[in-house]
Amino acid sequence: MTETQLSLAEVEGLARAAHEGQTDKAGRPYAEHLAAVAEGVRARGGDADQIAAAWLHDAVEDDALSPQWLEGAGLTPRTKAIVRAVTKRTGEGPEAYARRILATPGALLVKEADLAHNADPGRLAVLDEPTRRRLTEKYARMRALLGLEQG
Repeated sequence: MTETQLSLAEVEGLARAAHEGQTDKAGRPYAEHLAAVAEGVRARGGDADQIAAAWLHDAVEDDALSPQWLEGAGLTPRTKAIVRAVTKRTGEGPEAYARRILATPGALLVKEADLAHNADPGRLAVLDEPTRRRLTEKYARMRALLGLEQG
């Protein structure tokens, strides 16, 4: 473990800086998605480890931060485990991905908040119909694999 634990404000700042200039599929600043997922975790009763993981949930997957950075970062082992769990791996099927999330304490809540924001009708409405349909099906399948109610 590193000598200094990052505060949630510091984690937020790092995540925002790491994703600076990135946009989501709708062309919105990517940090808006991170903030929405972090707020979704908070609203669902998540703790500080889960909120920190929410801010960082796409950082390694999107190559915004490296796996080596994550290992050395001033984060709790639980936060690091959640980030690793929700980071998709090249060539990994959705079933294996879902199993890893379900096997990692705290990760399901982060992924639930991520899926909820990704599937938000307002976000999906600005996408073209084929993309909207594909993503809606993808998110519904992941919710089913994770045992989450459709919504």
